[in-house]
Amino acid sequence: MKEIETYFRYLRTIGVEFIEPGPFSAAPSACGDLEEIGQEVAACTACGLHKTRIQTVFAGGSPSSGLMFVGEAPGADEDEQGKPFVGRAGQLLTKMIEAIGFRREDVYIANVLKCRPPKNRDPLPDEVAACEGYLKRQIAAVKPVIICALGTHAAHTLLRNDTPISRMRGRIYNYEGVPLIPIYHPSFLLRSPANKKEAWEDLQKLRDEYWRLKKKPDNG
Repeated sequence: MKEIETYFRYLRTIGVEFIEPGPFSAAPSACGDLEEIGQEVAACTACGLHKTRIQTVFAGGSPSSGLMFVGEAPGADEDEQGKPFVGRAGQLLTKMIEAIGFRREDVYIANVLKCRPPKNRDPLPDEVAACEGYLKRQIAAVKPVIICALGTHAAHTLLRNDTPISRMRGRIYNYEGVPLIPIYHPSFLLRSPANKKEAWEDLQKLRDEYWRLKKKPDNG
């Protein structure tokens, strides 16, 4: 019993907060892969951010839901707690997720960077390059039905372009065979509440596309 409790405590540290029961769940293999990646991230010294971090921030939520959110990088609150999106922007993200009928613990949340950039500055190219492989492996392990890219940096990293997020939003893109919808980052919406109407439109598109894809035979 102690071994089981220890294992589940470890899963929480790498961002696995919920495992969907049932013989057809993809969670067990996904958790195994994510456990390995999480261990590598925790020990990573590939860029200079390891010198200033308190701890790495791997992910949060359920890897078996099919809905994955990708943000930019941890902030101060995330660096302290080791969990993604726990500050003011995270509180808004939780409300956004709940507004389209999900619980935060039922979706998977990660960032491009796994360490906080000093003073929450924008990620540098070498930092993105150092972390991108981890993100790609996370996505491969989770096998999401659809990805929501939160903000400019996440969208640019995944889609390999430099189009402003204001022009990218409202459309569905393709990331290595997975539909991807870019939306405004919650921190931007806190600064620019007038854009919440567009964000709500994008969230509804995300929800509708998710359920459309889930109804396809190959997605159960």
